Amino acid sequence: MANASVPPLNFSWIEPQLAGLAWPSRIQHYRFLIGNGIKHLVCLCESKPPHCNSIPELTVHHLSIADFKPPSLSQIQRFLSIVEDANSKGQGVGVHCMHGHGRTGTMLACYLVKVRNITGMEAIKEIRERRPGSIETKEQEQAVLKFQQYLHEKNCSDCANTKTQ
Repeated sequence: MANASVPPLNFSWIEPQLAGLAWPSRIQHYRFLIGNGIKHLVCLCESKPPHCNSIPELTVHHLSIADFKPPSLSQIQRFLSIVEDANSKGQGVGVHCMHGHGRTGTMLACYLVKVRNITGMEAIKEIRERRPGSIETKEQEQAVLKFQQYLHEKNCSDCANTKTQ
């Protein structure tokens, strides 16, 4: 049974092609991801997990964020770009930090803000309901709210530019 796949801890789907999870530590975790259509793994930890480069079918994207810290705007944008690109090809994405709560929850909430056009607080509430313990610090909450504000200002700017043309 050495080849069996085992889900990583704290694994859950947020959207049909986007999942959150804790640090994958065994080959069986990667087999589970591949077996469930996940072709991209976004690592938010300061170092990559073990064995992650031993699965050729899995592309690992490393966005290093210190534990309990929020992502930067450029890291959020990079994450969303990875998800959008993979999903456009019918490929799933898994995102993880150590336990799949703080950094992972923050990125997942930002994804919901953008894709569903909901408020940051609505996204935080949904992620916390679906993944208890998510978004652990006030700074991480603020990152989601600031991202919502950024999108709002960007959309208003785009609208203003369209009206003046």
